Amino acid sequence: MSGGGTGGHIFPAIAIANAIKALRPDTEFLFVGAEGKMEMEKVPAAGYNIVGLWISGFQRKLTMANVVFPFKVISSLFRAKNIYKSFKPDAVIGTGGFASGPMLNIATKYGAVTLIQEQNSYPGMTNKILSKKVDRICVAYSEMQKYFPKEKLLLTGNPVRQDILSLDGKRERGLEQFGLSSDKKTILVTGGSLGARTINESILNCLEEFKRNNIQLIWQTGKAFYETAKVAVSKLEVDGIKVYDFIRKMDYAYSVSDLVISRAGAISISELCLVRKPCILIPSPNVAEDHQTKNAMALVTHKAAVIIKDNEAREKLCNQTLTLIKDSEQCNKLSENIGRLAFQDSANVIANEILRLINNKTK
Repeated sequence: MSGGGTGGHIFPAIAIANAIKALRPDTEFLFVGAEGKMEMEKVPAAGYNIVGLWISGFQRKLTMANVVFPFKVISSLFRAKNIYKSFKPDAVIGTGGFASGPMLNIATKYGAVTLIQEQNSYPGMTNKILSKKVDRICVAYSEMQKYFPKEKLLLTGNPVRQDILSLDGKRERGLEQFGLSSDKKTILVTGGSLGARTINESILNCLEEFKRNNIQLIWQTGKAFYETAKVAVSKLEVDGIKVYDFIRKMDYAYSVSDLVISRAGAISISELCLVRKPCILIPSPNVAEDHQTKNAMALVTHKAAVIIKDNEAREKLCNQTLTLIKDSEQCNKLSENIGRLAFQDSANVIANEILRLINNKTK
């Protein structure tokens, strides 16, 4: 299993591994990530072994980091080759991130079954290149034959954390977990596992209005903004605004939320579809090919989400949030429409496909 850098690459990999393990308990797993990235912590916490490659992304501007990039690629290819020969995998699955490129590249040369799990509506350059060599490409959006060989595509949706697949009966426990009241509206804010500065700064500007309108808030800031947010909230002297650098029980957070404010990462969108939550999406402008805007527009065209541009969020987010959360009819329509876009059981579909490919290859 190779992928990482953000939760959007790590959580699908773990979900697929869990699904394969449930079907074939005797399966051995090895995760390959990038040294110093969050997968080196999250994967062991999920119960799997991981090794790291010395690899990072290529910057789209002139930086000193790009000087060593070719050396990192060469080093990672050698390391990936050694990992492959030592572990002798039957299959290599790439879920995106810096490490998946070298590992999948080596695997295609040495004969293992190879599968890409592409989360976004617009794939990155590495997956486009690898698509010509791998056996299967599992995608979350239709019309992906624009970027990949049509005969290799399988529409599966994105695997998500198992604990959010059902929120039934979790609301009361969620209210208790976060110390919230059941008779007030609650907003969940998340900029992804690493946080999002624009969203955080915009929410900072909204705090007084949320307090004035008696609205509760669960706010995942990421580590970098956590202390700033905590100080600002402490000055408000209000119980209903909760700040976290990272929320581990996201199923509880979803269960108590009436509205979600989020980036438009592919996994975040897949989760929002499954939990049927009305949402305001603020796509990150700092991603390749502006793919978060494309992800968000796939919902907006179905009247399943509200979108605010990143450069307009500080000005518009507060008013639009208050208007939407007070409009129960609109929230219900968004909830119904986003629920229709959900893919059920994606991890199991991918797990069965990888096992089928392995069986076919060994016949």
